[in-house]
Amino acid sequence: MNQKSSRFAVRRALLAASMAATAAFSTGIHAQGAPIKVGLSMAQTGPLGGGGKAALLGLQMWRDDINAKGGLLGRRVELVVYDDQSNPSTTPGIYTKLLDVDKVDLLIAPYGTNPTAPIMPLVKQRQLLLMGNFSFEVNDRIQHDMWFNNAPWTDAVSWSQGFIEMGKKRGGKTIAFLSADAEFAQSLAIGAKNLSKHQGLNTVYDQKYPPNTADFSAMLRALKAAKPDIVFVASYPGESAAIVRGVNEIGLGDNVKIIGGGMVGLQFAPIMEALGSQLNGFVNYNVYVPEKAMNYPGIEEFLTRYAAKAKAEKVDPLGYYLPPFNYAIGQMLEQAVTATKSLDHKVLANYLRTKEHKTIVGPIKYGRNGEWAESRVIMAQFSGVQGKDIEQFRKPGKQVILYPESLKTGELKFPYEKARK
Repeated sequence: MNQKSSRFAVRRALLAASMAATAAFSTGIHAQGAPIKVGLSMAQTGPLGGGGKAALLGLQMWRDDINAKGGLLGRRVELVVYDDQSNPSTTPGIYTKLLDVDKVDLLIAPYGTNPTAPIMPLVKQRQLLLMGNFSFEVNDRIQHDMWFNNAPWTDAVSWSQGFIEMGKKRGGKTIAFLSADAEFAQSLAIGAKNLSKHQGLNTVYDQKYPPNTADFSAMLRALKAAKPDIVFVASYPGESAAIVRGVNEIGLGDNVKIIGGGMVGLQFAPIMEALGSQLNGFVNYNVYVPEKAMNYPGIEEFLTRYAAKAKAEKVDPLGYYLPPFNYAIGQMLEQAVTATKSLDHKVLANYLRTKEHKTIVGPIKYGRNGEWAESRVIMAQFSGVQGKDIEQFRKPGKQVILYPESLKTGELKFPYEKARK
């Protein structure tokens, strides 16, 4: 072989090696670049649809933020989402499809207790990590050690303890219960009843009603006649709004020192806007209100960005209840995956179980059954609400934190008849 041929052969060899290296590199990029799929169902229609849309926006904001930072493990994050239509019967099929057809890497539970409960046996059987999404006691019977709820409660008592203690401290000796005849509401009511019995309160009225009841006038008149000092209500959004309107129309008498407790829906901007000043005096559970005591790092910046997106998406304009806690799900997954450099569900579960996690809703540490180690359910009283301008709820002072003591920003105004005026 002459010198010219030798040089040509060397060039061909170098070119071939270069092409092989490029092909191998491209294949590596493709493998590393396959998205990390996070699967979930989320109500976009039905009774839970309003909250579900707002919750999903919070998750989408986290996805966009993490992808802007380069993704997880150098891979883009993709949300695979199906509408469960607020129907629990759809969720087992949806999650089976997410696992067996979509081949998702991580799972987030649907919003709410009823849609989540049917998938718990599935995730336990397959030993899968499941991030909970504002459900209540769904793991009490299943006892799955890879379940982690994003909601700041521990058990039923955490929803009523502060409420009942405040009523008793103001001289309350009797109590009335008004609750929807549905699993979630009854769990709250039973917890409150057990606590009130332990506190020595006398039950003078106890009424269950069918879900989606619209007219409470007869029940409220009977409740008023019983002259309770404390009124604990466990209701769903439409019912909560109807009860507030009914109480404002009928009144409760001078005996009632405190009313509210477990009324779902009074945290949602559309209902707050519709009821306006009729909310004054009600004391109810919540998870976040814009008081200085809850100004956790990142929450104000998140809510500012959320408000702009919510307007375009036509969802809950305030976004206090679900969106920040859904963003927090993403933050916890991000911390677990980044720290362990793994997508193995058992590895991630062990990290989530043993570490404290920094989120925009404050630090989160897990305890029994994958619920928070310490409850951070607050009791807040609507005060000074004027008209129906939703913007007023962005300011401190409209939902005053009464409980727990560590977050307290004001004192209970009572009796109710005086507080509502």
